[in-house]
Amino acid sequence: MLRLTEIKLPLDHAGEALDTAILKRLEIGADEILSRTVFRRAHDARKRSAIYLIYTVDVEVRDEAKLLERLAGKAHIAKTPDMDYKFVAQAGPKQQTRPIVIGTGPCGLFAGLILAQMGFRPIILERGKAVRERTQDTWGLWRKGVLDPESNVQFGEGGAGTFSDGKLYSQIKDRKHYGRKVLLEFVKAGAPDEILYVSKPHIGTFRLVGMVEKMRGTIESLGGEVRFRSKVVDLEIERTDGQGQVRGVTLEGGEQLRSNHVVLAVGHSARDTFGMLHQRGVYIEAKPFSIGLRIEHPQSLIDACRFGSFAGDPILGAADYKLVHHCANGRSVYSFCMCPGGTVVAATSEPGRVVTNGMSQYSRNERNANAGIVVSISPEQDYPGDPLAGIAFQREWESRAFEAGGGNYFAPVQRVGDFIAGRASQSLGDVVPSYTPGVTPTDLRAVLPDYAAAAIREAIPAMAKQIKGYAMDDAILTGVETRTSSPIRIKRGADYQSLNTHGLYPAGEGASYAGGIFSAAVDGIEVAEAVALSMVSPK
Repeated sequence: MLRLTEIKLPLDHAGEALDTAILKRLEIGADEILSRTVFRRAHDARKRSAIYLIYTVDVEVRDEAKLLERLAGKAHIAKTPDMDYKFVAQAGPKQQTRPIVIGTGPCGLFAGLILAQMGFRPIILERGKAVRERTQDTWGLWRKGVLDPESNVQFGEGGAGTFSDGKLYSQIKDRKHYGRKVLLEFVKAGAPDEILYVSKPHIGTFRLVGMVEKMRGTIESLGGEVRFRSKVVDLEIERTDGQGQVRGVTLEGGEQLRSNHVVLAVGHSARDTFGMLHQRGVYIEAKPFSIGLRIEHPQSLIDACRFGSFAGDPILGAADYKLVHHCANGRSVYSFCMCPGGTVVAATSEPGRVVTNGMSQYSRNERNANAGIVVSISPEQDYPGDPLAGIAFQREWESRAFEAGGGNYFAPVQRVGDFIAGRASQSLGDVVPSYTPGVTPTDLRAVLPDYAAAAIREAIPAMAKQIKGYAMDDAILTGVETRTSSPIRIKRGADYQSLNTHGLYPAGEGASYAGGIFSAAVDGIEVAEAVALSMVSPK
């Protein structure tokens, strides 16, 4: 099989144009091709008047060796790499001990799946509910303003990524092709085949719900066990001279489970778990994250700015963007978790607080585009103190947002024109906020540190130089966005284990080793492999 890269064709190219380009590149006739598959399709929209599709194609030919010899040295032609996933270990027939995985977000699901596929029969513990029950509870907050602290956008089967755009791309280096394994498992679970080849695949919330259930079923069919409403409240750790060894976990209610291998795949909102780990002496340190707001524009505005006359083309879909601005006060402001054709959602997991996030369905056909517009902050400058100081910082601004919204889980909002002018909004304009259960027009300076509000006020007009209309008066800002990433890092060594607690494997977003569905899933695979190798070859 040969891999051809950088095949560039117009967006509206004819159906046979790709085959013609392949024959031209290989300098052969059609009868010499046995098959071809599109491995990747991206688009180049740098010139709105001339948008191109960029293909990577795998081609099977009759005499591959002879063709490679003839085309030696030609750019963008090579043998297709072996991308099949290979298990690093298999549990023996007398394997008695079972690893524990805490959390059923993308990281925990893939750690559990890989361990199950290798025969280790993992026990997977989730503090929240199964995904369909959890969905009902989440809608309870969105529609009725009723919060279940253990079953919401943050907690429950599927993790925070279930209520998101379902993006499946990342900037991580996938040298071992773990990302391909992730995509293939998602397709097996019901994701559309296109995620295997489009450059920025996404799934959407409704599809993710069914996929998560199917993945759970696969784990259970392989001997794994998934337990809901099973909150881990303590770790059993034996310590000698500062170094520890995990021996098991304690669940709320007192039940204890023994294991020398515990994967900690909690999300970035597991604040009580972080506190417990700190008390138990597990090495934790504060880390930078970001704080800001959600911004909403008409999706049609973003489409027109990005795609020009090609806006609305089904191949291109709803346009996204990625923006950054370096401010005069030394802060950096950037767009975060952009959701084309989506909604702003209530994402708190604690009573008396308001948190925003973004979500899209697979169709991305809602009226508004939304994105976080956030400011980078650091423990040294903004929340010095103990490793958990960032959590206290988040809670302060989430509580202020709750109060500014009216104390009923309504979110505080402001028109962009008013925010830039420094005046409170009394009413709304043409852009209708998508946040539910409701919104309260106000002055968002009350829910942000002064330096963050000033930075965002400077950044929005600057970003309008890249996207015309970005600073439109009626665009909507909604507060507050605090959970961009974990406020702590649970450091681990080259063996993926905690620096000072052997047998504890910090993983995923909560431990600050991932950012998003895709990278969290890949990290889950890597950690599962480390656990398996340790179990078959204990030191």
